Amino acid sequence: MKRFLLPALSLVAAALATGGRAAQPALRASYDLVVYGSTPGGIACAVRAAREGLDVLLVTHAEHIGGILSSGLSTMDTLYNGARAPLYDELRRAIHEHYRATYGADSEQYMASLPGHPKIKFEAHVVERIFETMLKNEPRLTLVRQHYPVAARRELRALRTVTFRAMEGAATFEARGAAFADCSYEGDLLAVASVPYRWGREAREEFNEEHAGRIFVRQTEWPPKHVDPGYLKDYWKLNLFHYQRWCEIIRLQSTGAADRSVQAYNLRTMMTRDPANRVTVEKPAGYDREEILRRMKHDINWSDRAPSVNQPNLKTYLNLPELVGMQHAYVEGDWATRRRITAEHRRLVLSLIYFCQNDESVPEATRRAWREWGLPRDEFPGNGHVPYEIYVREARRLKGRAVFTENDARLAPGAKRAPVHADAISITEWFLDSHACTPEHVPGSLWEGELLLNNITFPGQVSYRTMLAQELDNLVVPVCASSTHIGWGTIRLEPTWMSMAEAAAHGIVLAARQRKTPAEIDPDELVQLLAGQRVMLSFFNDVEGREREPWYPAVQVLGTRGFYGNYDARAEAPLLDALARAWSAAAAGPHGDLDARARAMLAAEAAGGAPVTAGKFATSLARDAADLLRQCNLAPDTPLTRGHAARLVLAATQKSSTPRKP
Repeated sequence: MKRFLLPALSLVAAALATGGRAAQPALRASYDLVVYGSTPGGIACAVRAAREGLDVLLVTHAEHIGGILSSGLSTMDTLYNGARAPLYDELRRAIHEHYRATYGADSEQYMASLPGHPKIKFEAHVVERIFETMLKNEPRLTLVRQHYPVAARRELRALRTVTFRAMEGAATFEARGAAFADCSYEGDLLAVASVPYRWGREAREEFNEEHAGRIFVRQTEWPPKHVDPGYLKDYWKLNLFHYQRWCEIIRLQSTGAADRSVQAYNLRTMMTRDPANRVTVEKPAGYDREEILRRMKHDINWSDRAPSVNQPNLKTYLNLPELVGMQHAYVEGDWATRRRITAEHRRLVLSLIYFCQNDESVPEATRRAWREWGLPRDEFPGNGHVPYEIYVREARRLKGRAVFTENDARLAPGAKRAPVHADAISITEWFLDSHACTPEHVPGSLWEGELLLNNITFPGQVSYRTMLAQELDNLVVPVCASSTHIGWGTIRLEPTWMSMAEAAAHGIVLAARQRKTPAEIDPDELVQLLAGQRVMLSFFNDVEGREREPWYPAVQVLGTRGFYGNYDARAEAPLLDALARAWSAAAAGPHGDLDARARAMLAAEAAGGAPVTAGKFATSLARDAADLLRQCNLAPDTPLTRGHAARLVLAATQKSSTPRKP
């Protein structure tokens, strides 16, 4: 790949000095990678590629980077507390370190950030500052703010250039790249590149998804009496944070029909009850009391509940209200339309706060409690202390070379884990969910389209092909990846997106080193590379905190090849004879039906047998067993654990590694 030796310029220092605004930097003639979108996924993709030696251009429509994490979400939506990908792990450590170093290890602020809990808490301005530092530290990364894609030039199966226009005014510039990544929430780059995409809901029959299409559900008792206790026992064994709730479909009114609906958006408004940092909410222009009552009538007792502190420094966030229905115009709207929709959300959330603090229909004690809260003076300066960005939970989704569906996050038939993908580059673990899609109800239901599929969602694997455009070989889409509306519910979280985007960057780097496009690389080589970087490709209950063990990469790779029939790696348990034979046969054969292989492994594990030595197992894997044992530093008579057996399998089947430097 041609190298350009001009020094890459960064806007970060200027941005920090001017609150995000800075002049456009000097640009190269071409870049190894052009990334659009400063979401956490976009930052992970750009930073990883730059750290691996590529010249990267990161363009964003935003003035303030970090997507929804720096616009009020302020919590990590994940159910898993362990490591999953280096840059995501780095972000989590940096958040905790900020509160520990600033306030002390025994401080309320550090404790409020929830160290040791998957759903860590943080202030928006803190995570924005961390992201700014990550970008500033990469000399090969150039950042251009407040520009969006308006045109693209393609040649055969390659995207060559993208034209970006300033958010204010008519100025444009053209960016040339060897590879491109759309990491925006909206999928604006993939749309400009004219690759197929979908938005809205699929019919139930299209992908055989139980919860697809138009649907009404109701919450039922916990634990549900009609559910097999053994099923729930398997689910609750998962090393995840659990919710005690169950939803069931109201069958008669749930047609499962397709439509052009996506789930509702809102502003994740932050509030504080610190008097020194509190800004009083005044009656907003356009306040409409009847609108508040109408929109909130199905959220029972919402006005009777005052906020409570759930973030550092006496802060909280609101997850209401939602303007159900307005989100549809946002998906393909221009930026003027999107700004109008954002302004409506701003008006409504300020109206809701004002109502709860002042309306006489709210009990006086509740009004007093609400009046202890206001907007935080130290958040979102220059924007009236409300978030910069709306929470775009769902927009366009790529029509990729594979599609992640509801069935990819549920148990495979006859197995005790979700379907296996040989080209898995990340995991999902959040429950399949959707906020309301339309403002409809039937008796006893949630909003139409609203789903909370706890306790039926199992950790899934995300195929590399879900990020690859069908018609272009050098465009990767890690955020608006290829999935159905229902499958999207477990993908659409920042931890998963950061992991997927970092994996996408590794694929782009691998392609650059091999002078290929991202679509041309060997996915098995990428899988092995990611495993070596300690990216979680296969979820297991018993690997948290063990990521540096020598067997961890091998267990992750074999998890993508169907060597495990459940979510227990049992890496330190002895390898027994029946499973040893099954692993040896699988190592010698083609991948084939991986779900059938996983079922066979479950049966072999149950069959048991005597423990196997390293020498015996190595002999079943390779002609030169002695060399294989030397590679893994194992003596022939060593009693073999499952973790070391996985190392032997990987070494026996591993392809030659790609040089680390271009």
